[in-house]
Amino acid sequence: MTTAIERRDRITDAAIATLARDGLRGLTHRAVDRAAGLAEGSCSYYFRTRQALLAATVTRLAELDSAALAPVTPLPDRIDVGLLAELMTGVIDRAATVDRERLLARYELSLEATRRPELRAALVAVGEQYRELAATLLTAAGVSDAERRGRALVACLDGLMFDRIAGAGRRALEVDEIRRSVREVLRGIVG
Repeated sequence: MTTAIERRDRITDAAIATLARDGLRGLTHRAVDRAAGLAEGSCSYYFRTRQALLAATVTRLAELDSAALAPVTPLPDRIDVGLLAELMTGVIDRAATVDRERLLARYELSLEATRRPELRAALVAVGEQYRELAATLLTAAGVSDAERRGRALVACLDGLMFDRIAGAGRRALEVDEIRRSVREVLRGIVG
């Protein structure tokens, strides 16, 4: 028997897949029902409004991201920049490949959040886990002003992920190019 929590997860997972495949325009309660393989009306039963569905989807993204980041934590007290570069390269590569749907959905939601303050607040809160992790990693690498520099690092890494997934450059970056770019960014931040 499926619990309410399992049903909500199934619905929000289907919303993530729908966002990745069809964008925000394609995200309807009916489309999510179809993607989840549920009876029509299931999505609207759990999430009455589009805003409720969007907020729940952001929350689900955060849960899935936390699970994906679990191998990076717990962190050692000291970490060298080479290992840090490898960890970050792995996160970028995984986001653009294994977790591609989630990354696409996050970008869709991020653009929508520029017009919906309530959605923006939720996404900013979710993004804090990445900024906090970056600050913790930089502190372990002996970097001063790790909080400020961690924010800059996350912004640079997000740009690399966007380039990898959207092909913003003339071609998508390969893993070795990402690794090289991450090392260059870290050299600038570690200074």
